[in-house]
Amino acid sequence: MQPILEPLPIILATLTFLLAGFVKGVIGLGLPTVAMGLLTVIMAPAQAASLLIVPSFVTNVWQLAAGPRFGALARRLWPMMAGVVVGTLAGSGFMRGDAAGRAVIALGIALMAYAVLGLTAIRFSVAPRTERWLSPLIGVATGLVAAATGVFVIPAVPYLGALGLGKDELIPALGLSFTVSTVALALTLAGNGAFQSAAAGASLLALAPALLGMVFGGWVRGRVSERVFRRCFFLGLLALGAHLASRALI
Repeated sequence: MQPILEPLPIILATLTFLLAGFVKGVIGLGLPTVAMGLLTVIMAPAQAASLLIVPSFVTNVWQLAAGPRFGALARRLWPMMAGVVVGTLAGSGFMRGDAAGRAVIALGIALMAYAVLGLTAIRFSVAPRTERWLSPLIGVATGLVAAATGVFVIPAVPYLGALGLGKDELIPALGLSFTVSTVALALTLAGNGAFQSAAAGASLLALAPALLGMVFGGWVRGRVSERVFRRCFFLGLLALGAHLASRALI
């Protein structure tokens, strides 16, 4: 894959990662969702996903390290994490060739589904006896969606929210899930030749605006109603998802 050298894509990518980092700084998630949703308007899904790798990995490790009880979370969630790796590797190639157009449609649908869940505030609950066998299935499903779209929020985020984790546990649990998903996606892209040295360098450059946006988002989080921001965020995702799905179908 050739690096993007044209000024307009560079500017748009920089602004995209600023916005994506800002969203993550405010609500603790959304960097891959926003970045993939906007970047696929101007580039192929595999190329967009390759730009996402370094910013996603660094910001998620940061989020994971900020939370307590990593060992306990890892022991509880390892079946889901294993499923994520299996699903992502099994979906290798979903973003390339003839599947690229279908990946854009899948991304649009995933964004709309995620937005609807956020806007309706639907809450699920998972019983402890169910978690044992459901976790790996959720992981595999999340991995397959990530392999096709570069977005790893569906169904991982609603599922983690249904486990009854406290606030101090949920944020690092999301960080753990996103970190594993990012590494698995990077391995898949590298195996397909989409994440080589040029792509890795471009992804590294994207880290700066993502971190800047995340820091600013953290500052804003203490000064703006999170409820209002989340509503605007999900409405924006709904519109973006509808645009991507309809554009790919034309």
